[in-house]
Amino acid sequence: MSETFEELRPKAFAIAYRMLGSVSEAEDIVQEAFLRLHRARDEGEWIESPRAYLSTVVTRLAIDQLRSARVRRETYVGEWLPEPLVTSPDEDPARQAEMADSLSLAFLVLLESLSPEQRAVFLLREVFDYPYDEIAEIVGKREDTVRQLAVRARRYVEDRRSRFEASREERDELARRFFAAAKEGDLEGLEAMLAQDVVLHGDGGGKAPALARPLHGRARVARTLRAWMRAALRFGGVTLRPVEVKGQPGAMSFDPDGKLINVLALDIVDGQIQAVRSIVNPDKLGHLGPLADLGSLLRS
Repeated sequence: MSETFEELRPKAFAIAYRMLGSVSEAEDIVQEAFLRLHRARDEGEWIESPRAYLSTVVTRLAIDQLRSARVRRETYVGEWLPEPLVTSPDEDPARQAEMADSLSLAFLVLLESLSPEQRAVFLLREVFDYPYDEIAEIVGKREDTVRQLAVRARRYVEDRRSRFEASREERDELARRFFAAAKEGDLEGLEAMLAQDVVLHGDGGGKAPALARPLHGRARVARTLRAWMRAALRFGGVTLRPVEVKGQPGAMSFDPDGKLINVLALDIVDGQIQAVRSIVNPDKLGHLGPLADLGSLLRS
């Protein structure tokens, strides 16, 4: 094989993760795609481009996975959010800008409203810059049909997505002040940084305490965040570690034993925090390290 596993895997994972919003599911699909590639080569099949082969297999597997995932999510407890992909704040700024545009939680949640085929076509065209004829071959549809899917998906996304106009430095500074105010229980400070129509999202998946539904409004969100931090003080305090969550500012919170409680991600637009997303479902955090038993902490 002219290209190594290490060279081929990042692109395959990038497609799978954006399609599914799940680190574990994306890794499973990438592994299956590589197994199929090796099996095909062992059976004597001529594969001109392993990269194109993997893109096709990953996309088709992800479409099938999304179809079944939609059925499962109909019975999901509470609000569903994608798994957090945490990156180093020291990563290349240009790479971070790319991630902020196509990996933010807000963007991936927006893609959930597209059909699996629309999502695949949109991502392959708008994020990965595939030509229409290749996309048609990957998803198994006529090129004119693919173009129509792309236009509809693009129109839908552009009508609803936020523009992240703040510089990275501005976003990071606002996030720093926000988490400091939350830790100190500074209600007025929190409210000053929140947009009037800010939304607080929580994903516990029925496995950990979380919001039953999104919470709207500056005052309600600020009070809830302050209440969360006060609750944290009762079991010995929480350590907040600033991180990049899919290219956006965020934080990981840890209990006194250094075990992960949740991941918080911020959407910042026009100098204000438009949304706060808290992922506490342990099924979505296991890839980030040892997890705290939040239920036991709260009971104590």
